[in-house]
Amino acid sequence: MSDSDDIDLGDDGGHDAGSSPKKKGGLGNLLPTLLKFAAIGLGALIFIVTVSVITYNIMNKGGKSQTVISDPSSPYIGKRPEYAMYDLIGPVTTKTKDPAPGSTVSVDMIIGYDKDNSEASLELIGRRYELQDFVRRYFTGKYAADLAPEREEELKKEIREQLNTRFLDTARARIILFKKLDVMDMY
Repeated sequence: MSDSDDIDLGDDGGHDAGSSPKKKGGLGNLLPTLLKFAAIGLGALIFIVTVSVITYNIMNKGGKSQTVISDPSSPYIGKRPEYAMYDLIGPVTTKTKDPAPGSTVSVDMIIGYDKDNSEASLELIGRRYELQDFVRRYFTGKYAADLAPEREEELKKEIREQLNTRFLDTARARIILFKKLDVMDMY
């Protein structure tokens, strides 16, 4: 053996001439590329959602509502709405539901309604006597204890609800005021 036999000085790079390296392609090369792009897309989506949620929370101050409900006893309350007033019901005097000798109640009530509602004005004027009867029946069904001054707001709310749901058609009572609400014991 000579030195030239052990060393192959050919240009074939140690490969046989009949076997050339195969290029990898097709599905084997495409799958890792698709997975790589899917992972990049998923990462981008997660990043965008995270940034959006953080930005939304910062804009909303940690999720707190931006509507502030003020304390009703606060002196800084917005302008109260102005209402047109219907006061033609007149004073109504009737007995209460208390057993004999019972009590007498004298009421002079005002109904506040929307200022720009001319139909409400016409309806209230047209139902004047029905309103007087409603007031009489309402207070006849109450005990003297129900008419105590500390229950006045409840009375106003109840009267307003009954007028709006059972009595008035187009008009809406917005506020109820008492010019007079006197309860007298009968002896």
